[in-house]
Amino acid sequence: MRGKPKQDKYSKAASGRPSTGQSPTTRPREKGFEKSAKVKPGQGRPIQQADSFLDEMKNDIMAFFQINDDHSFTQEQVLEHFGTGDRRMKLIMHGLIGELTDEGTLMRQPDGSYRADVNANMVEGVVDHVNSRFAFVIPSTASGVRGDRDNDIWVSTDDLAGAVDGDRVQVIRFSDARSRTRRVEGKVARVVERGRTELVGRIEVWPTYGFVVPDSKKIYDDIFIPKEKMGGAADGEKVIVRLTKYPDPDSHKQRFEGEVITVLGLAGQNNTEMHAILAEFGLPIVFPQDVEQEAETIPTKIEEKDIAKRRDMREVTTFTIDPVDAKDFDDALSVQVLDNGNYEIGVHIADVTHYVLPGSKLEAEAYKRATSVYLVDRVVPMLPEKLSNGLCSLRPNEDKLTFSSVFELTPNAQIVKEWFGRTIIHSNRRFAYEEAQDILNNSSGDYLEELRLLNELAYKLRDERFKNGAINFETVEVRFRLDENGVPLAVYPKIRQDTNKLIEEFMLLANKRVAEFVHSLSKRNKNGEENTMVYRVHEGPAEDKLRSFSDFARKLGYKLNVDDEHLSSSMNRFMASIEGKPEAGMLQQLAVRTMSKARYSTEDLGHFGLAFKRYSHFTSPIRRYPDMMAHRLLQHYLDKGKPVDREEYEEKCRHSSERERMAAEAERASIKYKQVEFMSRMAPDQVFEGVISGVTEFGIFVEITENSCEGLVRMQDLSDDYYEFDKDNYRIIGQRHKKMYTFGDPVVIRVKETNLARRSMDFALVSDKAGRATDSDLSKSTSRSSSARGESSSRRSGSSRQKQGVAAKGENRRGGRGRR
Repeated sequence: MRGKPKQDKYSKAASGRPSTGQSPTTRPREKGFEKSAKVKPGQGRPIQQADSFLDEMKNDIMAFFQINDDHSFTQEQVLEHFGTGDRRMKLIMHGLIGELTDEGTLMRQPDGSYRADVNANMVEGVVDHVNSRFAFVIPSTASGVRGDRDNDIWVSTDDLAGAVDGDRVQVIRFSDARSRTRRVEGKVARVVERGRTELVGRIEVWPTYGFVVPDSKKIYDDIFIPKEKMGGAADGEKVIVRLTKYPDPDSHKQRFEGEVITVLGLAGQNNTEMHAILAEFGLPIVFPQDVEQEAETIPTKIEEKDIAKRRDMREVTTFTIDPVDAKDFDDALSVQVLDNGNYEIGVHIADVTHYVLPGSKLEAEAYKRATSVYLVDRVVPMLPEKLSNGLCSLRPNEDKLTFSSVFELTPNAQIVKEWFGRTIIHSNRRFAYEEAQDILNNSSGDYLEELRLLNELAYKLRDERFKNGAINFETVEVRFRLDENGVPLAVYPKIRQDTNKLIEEFMLLANKRVAEFVHSLSKRNKNGEENTMVYRVHEGPAEDKLRSFSDFARKLGYKLNVDDEHLSSSMNRFMASIEGKPEAGMLQQLAVRTMSKARYSTEDLGHFGLAFKRYSHFTSPIRRYPDMMAHRLLQHYLDKGKPVDREEYEEKCRHSSERERMAAEAERASIKYKQVEFMSRMAPDQVFEGVISGVTEFGIFVEITENSCEGLVRMQDLSDDYYEFDKDNYRIIGQRHKKMYTFGDPVVIRVKETNLARRSMDFALVSDKAGRATDSDLSKSTSRSSSARGESSSRRSGSSRQKQGVAAKGENRRGGRGRR
């Protein structure tokens, strides 16, 4: 079928292109265009880089056919679209269409016309709807985690074809000669799988229908609820809605319909909001009844036959050290001095897999959840309470079944011997971190000598780790003091003391040595086949991100050498240099963001941040499913088992990484909600000292120093001047007075407005110590800002042209939607 093509405002008549100084008929073709590029399944055809005049023309032709992929065109129609009248240019265009056909990008129809092969540039990915006007499609990667953001595909909301945030889609990437300077663009061809079947929001009830306003910031339209499907919800209540109708692929509006399946309670109440956050991120609130019932049938008494198969360590001094409010204790340490002057240190972990068996309902639910979720006021456990707080919790004065790593260490913390296997222990004491720290500080209290010994060994292990290249990332965590109704009374930073680091160091030792031990057993396999293991991997950072961060740190007066061999030591010196500075928290966060995200994998890629060649998660099976997998695999290889199926475990690793990400997002959402709730209770005229933690084109973010609460000072509220955004230098500059607000600057603010529904705060600036920009600073900033305003104006004019109708021939290949 042929039809009128959509057009592109970037296209010019081919005959009217600027001269390249060389006759297009004599310029040789670039290498790599003679043959079709090899394409891996599901990855789409690579976008060709436009390195020449002919390549730009070829990409323009490709994009023309891709945006009009539902039509076919004759060569004459293509020439007419591009306004090609010159004889030589016609010959070139014919040749380029022939090349695209040979490569398989275009298909020749029986009537002699051509149309795009929709599969030639098709990519599968997940929609991240960051803005009401556009989204990014994040291409799928082999590891299942987000790759380089530069590979994300920009898609106008008009081109989403009914897809919404979280959906898995197939998207056609557009080829474009200008793609070197901006993101690759595309349009959704079809929705492969819906990412959301349920949404959370506040219902507005009308006489004959209702609307639910979604909590998610990435859903931009309300959900229509028929009167008979409101589930008894009252106006203003938080509800969970099952979506029954998604946006129409042919509509530019994201219209949903749904039915209320759960009423969470009145919006604004603590329990309602915490349940809403869990539901928003697809996390469970309660255990299914059959899972609870299965847990209740597990006997609590330890049988003699179970003890007989284990190393009995009940007579060895053992204790736990955990947060004061912890309800489950999944690790314990044992200490004894050996006759040869060395020390035997046992790291004992709850033997969860003794109770949770493959094929059971408990196993299926643990895999589904994959992790416990930690909100501000509660823990949503991976396992039912019977296990998490009972059978598997290493409570004091009780015999407990454990899986242990036992090390013989020299006084210099060098490993002489190690042993791995199932044990039974008896914890003599339960310490809170603060309690154990007081004993060390005051040199008085229970098990003082054992605590001193462990602390000294931990210091030596930590020194060795940093000597080997580990990076000391110390990001600030906040804690809340809540009243009985969950209302925040105080927000304060979490302080990490020696006892926190002591436990962390021995857990790191056990995780590292378990991974190395499983790998070492591979040498007994036939053909040298490597044992499959679940690793916690952390790949090295991208060089360009590191250099950008280094340049930014330099502008603030800090030095960071990003050469490979010096990175870890330089990063640690950098971290030490910012300690105690107002901007330390934000710089630490930015440094962490330059790094890759840690994830689970069967590939032993190592852990960059810890400087470990191999590293696993073994020490928290009560709250992490990957630790359960590590326990089972370790026992399998101790029993001389053969390597297990790698792909099965890799899929479980991907699932666990994704669930961990969702749990982390829910935790951050609960923290943000409580911070906004806390600040909403402040007196309107109360002022706070803070530092600028982010700079954007719409304002500056400020983090309050005393409680780490962050809010936005909007550009429109800075009424003393017209400020322009200097993106490259993380600052805004006033046009008239040249006042300059930069990342890290100290300021004083008051709370202007809080929005609990959106978990956001607006601040008003009270005073500052802003510097003044030089003339050259202002000139550069103005140039960039003017360019941005021109581009913005271009977008607006493109949008208005779309409303008026199809653009004139040769003007707008993409229907007037403007720059992606």
